[in-house]
Amino acid sequence: MLLQLFVLFFIIGTVSFGGGYAMLPVIEREVTSKGWITTADFTETVALAGMTPGSIASNSATIVGYKVAGLPGAIISSIAMSLPSLILILVIVLFFYKLHTNKLVKSAFYGLRPIVTSLIIYAAIQFAISNGVISTTISWDMISLLLIFGISLTSLLYFRVHPFIVILGAGVVGTLIH
Repeated sequence: MLLQLFVLFFIIGTVSFGGGYAMLPVIEREVTSKGWITTADFTETVALAGMTPGSIASNSATIVGYKVAGLPGAIISSIAMSLPSLILILVIVLFFYKLHTNKLVKSAFYGLRPIVTSLIIYAAIQFAISNGVISTTISWDMISLLLIFGISLTSLLYFRVHPFIVILGAGVVGTLIH
């Protein structure tokens, strides 16, 4: 089991781009398809991983590893998820001055931007669906959540309100409404 955890999280850490939130759909699909944890358990894992310091993907890997194989599983999963980044950073540092002006490298990173954004949006939507935030029925709860979302997004993008203020305001409004 430890070897399976290592291989899985090493591969995810190697091929996933865009940060922790972009990796979440890949992690969820792999660990639930293997039957290691359920979608509901993964949702709880993401919530816990988001509250702890560090990358949400690394924290999720650690928690999944712990649920699957205890403390050794947590350690192996953490190392496996972080090792590809460490190796990549070391390689980039060695060749940085040769790579940073290369047109092919610049083009590749330019092409990765939209997919990273879509993976983050996908993760947010999946998380909202699995937590019952988004449903197919229209209700007062659904409308109020969408209004809080819209006002929060507008405040962040157009009025450049500090995220802390937006989070605090959304929490207060949510408390008052519900």
